[in-house]
Amino acid sequence: MLSSWYPIKDLPSLELNTLGDGLFHSTTYVFVVIGLFLLWRTAHRGHLLWSNKLLAGTLLIGWAIFNLVEGIIDHDLLGVHHVSEQMPRSQWIVWDIGFLVWGAAMLSGGWRLMTIGQRETSAA
Repeated sequence: MLSSWYPIKDLPSLELNTLGDGLFHSTTYVFVVIGLFLLWRTAHRGHLLWSNKLLAGTLLIGWAIFNLVEGIIDHDLLGVHHVSEQMPRSQWIVWDIGFLVWGAAMLSGGWRLMTIGQRETSAA
């Protein structure tokens, strides 16, 4: 992210960092939407037919793995940041564990969707 480029010493530098981070995130979201559209379009061609459940399940699995790895490494092992640093320090671990539980739930749900989608795709 861009917020570490300029030290926050006054309101204009905070606004510059916030603008830079906002532009960065907006750009990444645009690329994610474009990538998802291209993936969805490719997955529905005749030579590679995926059901919507298979596509959604694999996306959830990828998102879950990223969250679990990022949560374990950045939050727990390195302590780079925590899920909710606005809360009292004693509650940070609760939020971090909740983040990991949510990642595990996404992994489980994604696995179920993927399994159902694989059956639908092979039956087609």
